Amino acid sequence: MDNEDATPTEDLAQLLARLKDEYGVNDSQIAAAVGVSISTVNTWVHRKRSPRPDAIRAIAKAYPKYTEDVLFAAAGRKAPGPLSPAAEDRLLELFRGLTAEQQELQEIQLRALNEHNRSALS
Repeated sequence: MDNEDATPTEDLAQLLARLKDEYGVNDSQIAAAVGVSISTVNTWVHRKRSPRPDAIRAIAKAYPKYTEDVLFAAAGRKAPGPLSPAAEDRLLELFRGLTAEQQELQEIQLRALNEHNRSALS
């Protein structure tokens, strides 16, 4: 499911409240399961920040009743596309064919896109 079309019925803070009730966990336990600090989880719960994609994936892995698509939608973000090992190999091979200057320019562009994705709606 492409969550671009999904309209979340709850935001991330509401979803986390439901997750805590359903799994019987608290912020500290979520933090430990995801590998972040309690204060980081607190910023999500109080709508001060939105988790990074790696944290959203970790939540989905630790609490499988909540899929990545649902979590990304609740966080107001588009889920990053999957990257298979074969696709990663193809991209790396293309990158290796660039000059050092071209590689640097591509890295700058990719960092800018990633930063945009991280800051969008957080």
